[in-house]
Amino acid sequence: MDEILKYFPNLTDLQIEQFQKLDFLYHDWNEKINVISRKDIDSLYTKHILHSLGIAKIMKFEPGATVLDVGTGGGFPGIPLAILFPETRFYLIDVIAKKIKVVQGVADALELKNVKSEQKRAELVKGDFDFIVSRAVTNMPDFVSWIHDKIKKQHKHMLKNGILYLKGGDLTDELKDFPKATLYDLADYFEDEFFETKKVVHLPLKFKP
Repeated sequence: MDEILKYFPNLTDLQIEQFQKLDFLYHDWNEKINVISRKDIDSLYTKHILHSLGIAKIMKFEPGATVLDVGTGGGFPGIPLAILFPETRFYLIDVIAKKIKVVQGVADALELKNVKSEQKRAELVKGDFDFIVSRAVTNMPDFVSWIHDKIKKQHKHMLKNGILYLKGGDLTDELKDFPKATLYDLADYFEDEFFETKKVVHLPLKFKP
């Protein structure tokens, strides 16, 4: 929890309480449904929560914005971002029902009114969104093919509407067909060595009628 306060010192009392509760909630759920690997659960705040909040270092979501989290797993990056941006609406989806059960359980326990979760494939989602977030669920070409028609036309953020993707390693080949992609190194924002190769990829996408 200390690392969250280190990099996000202006949290409200409620947000601090919600972030603190994540430790118990994920350890408890993980005993029933394994959504975080055993070796990572003790690094929950660094490898999952702070990693998810890397997106917040790149983008401050506006009140009323809508964000789709594709392949959310146990709720990352959606749940930490929903805590940080309580006036932004988050829609978390995954194809695996038991993972969505965990997501909804955590959201309910934290009383997150801005989170909706559902077992669903990205291609079947109706509606459009300011941003679509995810954490290395697949390669970028496949990901774009899933969600390219789900972007809102009107921009209201500093960055253009599109994808904010948490990825690691050398992305040169994967992004060769996306010249408009911008990479942000999380090592510029967080000191832990875990972030040395971690990035946020912003890929603006045009509205598809």
